[in-house]
Amino acid sequence: MPQKQRLAPLFSPSRDQARQFFIDAWRKHRAREVVSPLEDAAIRLVTQHPEYQGLLEDSETALAREWTPESGEANPFLHLSLHLAVEEQLAIDQPHGLRAAFETLLARRGDRHDALHDVLECLGETMWRAQKSQSPPDGEAYVECVLRKAG
Repeated sequence: MPQKQRLAPLFSPSRDQARQFFIDAWRKHRAREVVSPLEDAAIRLVTQHPEYQGLLEDSETALAREWTPESGEANPFLHLSLHLAVEEQLAIDQPHGLRAAFETLLARRGDRHDALHDVLECLGETMWRAQKSQSPPDGEAYVECVLRKAG
């Protein structure tokens, strides 16, 4: 009997798989190819971040480059991935109350993309705290952070 091929976990892509997803989605967009709903969401994010488009068109550099905190540059793939995560969280209101907190923040900020960047900061902080304490992310603290930004 042939051995089954091991598949990468659906929600735990490798660094290169995550990067390749954005590269491929952008390439398909530029070639006017059919895309999946998730690729469409990624394309919408890339169109909101024109500063990343050239990088996505240079896949060799995009796959090889490292972004470190010491370099002072944000990792574009981390940024886009966090955007995708937040969009999904808002769509399903998970953690509970996030969507209402975001709507409050959006009303104050007046610009959806700016409000999303505030949420990204809260998500990043929440994930950092979870890693530091080696505990699950605190959804309640995450929502509270968004509400503080809406303050």
